[in-house]
Amino acid sequence: MTRPRVVLGVSGGIAAYKACELLRRFTESGHDVSVVPTAAALEFVGAPTWSALSGKPVSSDVWSQVHEVPHVRLGQTADLVVVAPATADLLAKAAHGLADDLLTNTLLTARCPVVLAPAMHTEMWEHPATVANVATLRSRGVIVIEPAEGRLTGADTGKGRLPDPEEIFEIARDVLGRVPTGRPVADLVGRSVVVSAGGTREKLDPVRFLGNRSSGRQGYALARAAAARGAEVTLIAANVTLPDPAGVKVVRVESTADLRDAVLSAAAAADAVVMAAAPADFRPVSTSDTKIKKAHDGSAPSITLQQNPDILKEIATHRARPGSVIVGFAAETGDDTGSVLDLARAKLTRKGCDLLVVNDVSGGAVFGSTDNEAVILGADGSAVDVPHGSKSALAHMIWDQVASRLS
Repeated sequence: MTRPRVVLGVSGGIAAYKACELLRRFTESGHDVSVVPTAAALEFVGAPTWSALSGKPVSSDVWSQVHEVPHVRLGQTADLVVVAPATADLLAKAAHGLADDLLTNTLLTARCPVVLAPAMHTEMWEHPATVANVATLRSRGVIVIEPAEGRLTGADTGKGRLPDPEEIFEIARDVLGRVPTGRPVADLVGRSVVVSAGGTREKLDPVRFLGNRSSGRQGYALARAAAARGAEVTLIAANVTLPDPAGVKVVRVESTADLRDAVLSAAAAADAVVMAAAPADFRPVSTSDTKIKKAHDGSAPSITLQQNPDILKEIATHRARPGSVIVGFAAETGDDTGSVLDLARAKLTRKGCDLLVVNDVSGGAVFGSTDNEAVILGADGSAVDVPHGSKSALAHMIWDQVASRLS
């Protein structure tokens, strides 16, 4: 089987050293990688390092091995081009079609998906020129990942940090995985989406809470897949310990009330909301300011519960944005009143959402696993069976359904 051909572009920022880790992940997973650094990038990491890690000669200009026409061939034969880091200068050249070195020539000749991972100081990222250049690139179907927030060079902190190389790799792998399907890779460019993930916790006392077993893995897979398809993604994470997906804004919450506030705020500008989180259905009427002690007589304390708000029904019934697509999840086991699908169809009608992703969680299946299987029910009567596979594969199937309804 032919190995996927990846061009890894590296432009001249201090984060160039992190691209070595990204290159290692590509090569160790069987990709055929050609590294194309800019002259400025070679001031940070030398050509011998790139050659040793990729197993190929490295050049930054168009004058080496001219007989092989590298400034055309690299882009023509690539399955994916990734530039990490992509500096403000590189973004400007790409947006305006400038081609003064091997990397910018490759970007002009590439007919495969292109992923750019920017890294620069906050002021440069927020400058109107960079904002306009990013908008231009995204309008052409280029996937420009949002930079992370954190420590920059010197004492500066803010937005502009290169996302974690492992997360850039996951997005790149997601993009490559969609190429054989023949579907548009960047079909969510220009769309704003909200994804909730994890399980909420309802405080009992300073050390105890009511919660559930949701790991947040499916929600994180949904967020990563949406970013790989070009969307602007807000991920509302309830008590999740997974690393932040690249290019995603993460809002952290704890309780169902916190989750509701965050979802209502983010949904106002969203084209789609996917409620993959598992909110607690109930919360204590009152909480203790001190740890609840065990009674010496062996009796247990009595806890009175009240229902939490139904966030999915609320955002589906009162849509802040007309035409938005609302997706819910149903973790069902079936009971005497009906099968898993019977209960799920009733829930779909009751909630008023457009799509309901149904998981059979009998015996604790799905929770914490890297795999999943589901049925995606539509309010239009459709039903899509998703066979056992990765949570990333299910995430893309869900976005396929969302994208078809948005278009």
